Amino acid sequence: MNRYPWWKYALLAVALLVGLLYTVPNFYGEAPAVQVSSGKATVKVDAAMVQRVQQALAAAGLQPDFVQFEGNSVRARFADTDTQLKAKDAISAALNPDPADPRFIVALNLVSRSPQWMASVRALPMYLGLDLRGGVHFLMEVDMKSALTKRAEALTGDVRSLLREKNIRHAGIVREGNTVDVRFRDEATAQQARGLLADQLPDLDWQLSADGSGGVVLAGALKPEAARRVQEQAVKQNITTLHNRVNELGVAEPVIQQQGLDRVVVQLPGVQDTAKAKDIIGRTATLEVRLVNETAEAREAERGGTPVPFGSERFLERDGRPIIVLRQVVLTGENLTDAQPGFDSQTQEPVVNLTLDAKGARVFRDVTRENVGRRMAIILFEKGKGEVVTAPVIRSEIGGGRVQISGRMTTQEANDQALLLRAGSLAAPMEIIEERTIGPSLGAENISKGFDSVIYGFLAIALFMCVYYGLFGVFSTLALTFNLLCLVALLSMLQATLTLPGIAAIALTLGMAIDANVLINERVREELREGASPQVAIQTGYERAWGTILDSNITTLIAGLALLAFGSGPVRGFAVVHCLGILTSMFSAVMFSRGLVNLWYGRQKRLKSVSIGQVWRPDGGKPAAGA
Repeated sequence: MNRYPWWKYALLAVALLVGLLYTVPNFYGEAPAVQVSSGKATVKVDAAMVQRVQQALAAAGLQPDFVQFEGNSVRARFADTDTQLKAKDAISAALNPDPADPRFIVALNLVSRSPQWMASVRALPMYLGLDLRGGVHFLMEVDMKSALTKRAEALTGDVRSLLREKNIRHAGIVREGNTVDVRFRDEATAQQARGLLADQLPDLDWQLSADGSGGVVLAGALKPEAARRVQEQAVKQNITTLHNRVNELGVAEPVIQQQGLDRVVVQLPGVQDTAKAKDIIGRTATLEVRLVNETAEAREAERGGTPVPFGSERFLERDGRPIIVLRQVVLTGENLTDAQPGFDSQTQEPVVNLTLDAKGARVFRDVTRENVGRRMAIILFEKGKGEVVTAPVIRSEIGGGRVQISGRMTTQEANDQALLLRAGSLAAPMEIIEERTIGPSLGAENISKGFDSVIYGFLAIALFMCVYYGLFGVFSTLALTFNLLCLVALLSMLQATLTLPGIAAIALTLGMAIDANVLINERVREELREGASPQVAIQTGYERAWGTILDSNITTLIAGLALLAFGSGPVRGFAVVHCLGILTSMFSAVMFSRGLVNLWYGRQKRLKSVSIGQVWRPDGGKPAAGA
């Protein structure tokens, strides 16, 4: 009656082993390490960097515990801080020959001391949030009005260029907020312009109206879906740009995420220099388009044989090769409105599609017409230093404001190129509206008090359950332990960031998880009280308690999902742990505790009593089945 099939015990055993495997790394502590990440938007760190770091350490006679590539950085772990400092100097010298222009950020960091074989199966500890590790927190607001104004300004220039190209005469073009007003002297011309603009500029909704002086006004308002798309793209581009800039700080696990429609949260655990963080986050980067100097003198200068010709500058391409470009700037990033990866319609090769504003389109058309066959360099400037993102050959005159960059790129390279071209600067201004700094000593105190609250709460619950419910209380305590193990393991597997509200959610989960066991134990008591045999009481108690447990946990889960959907920051972190804790508590309280009860009592065919505390009977008689 009360026996599990072997596959259920196997499932519980696997869950227990996986829980132990992914929970244990959280108790190893942290070891000193060196992290290598990209120092420029045009430099990418990949798996090949592992070998370069190993070679640099071997040349310096240093032996790391391991070197691994993870995410967008390479980390090397060491036994002590002295070796860590020597390794940082050795790696910096090998990767950055020119200290004044570092291509890579080599930063001191901390990683888990867990064995390498655990890391190889992704058994890694949870990340510690800002309130547990210390660092800086910024809440930034994106100026959506500026983003929409910038888009409307670009569309105004596009309208002017289109009407000029088609020789459609107008009486003036003005921008009123996000609306473009074009005045005409007669309705026929206005209708002609409306057909052209509606076809070429689908983001605007065009309406005709009289201006009161015998003329006609064609008003183009930015469509709601287009405005929403502009705002979403502005926030997305700003987040990407912030990620690129935060790399310079060497932060292991920065949190940069959207909050609401127009706000971005930036959390930098481990960073205590607020001024430096603000300087880097608020830094501007610019994009320039110039022609490549392809004279014989410039070719010789590229090889280092002669000085750079007058009126030219020397830059490096992404592969490190020098290139000589003219000082004269053809276009800047102000003229670039969008850059998206795509595929060529004829060859199906990955390409990058650029969109220019009206002024940029006009200049680009003239320059490409006059320089067919020459190379054009797109240069990204950061902190006053420029690097060539790409230098394609001009095949033909390019008009219409839409430019396609191609040339033996993979899909990933096309995505990277588009990202670099978009992320040169912020799409819209951002303002820091909230700023907090948390010291590392306060973070350590938070960890200590948070863990103490969980441990003391667990011990108090375990003591009460064992005293009040006897052996069934022991089963409940073991199920609670299994629940805690599963929850921590699940958070570690998801690489969640543990915060102080997360620890509070764990403590709350313990209290809520034991409710299910209390319901089960009381149901079993009730059956015994009514005279049922122990085996029947166990089976009926679990079956009848399940409905109540399911209802109560679903209602609590609904509240947790509401917090997850509408909350932000600490509330969202609390909700994540809370919802996961509800799921693990249902599994542990019902399936795991039932497995223990079945294993202990299910083998006994003539079971006369169970240890579930005092069973009080309505008639005051002494129960025969309870102990």
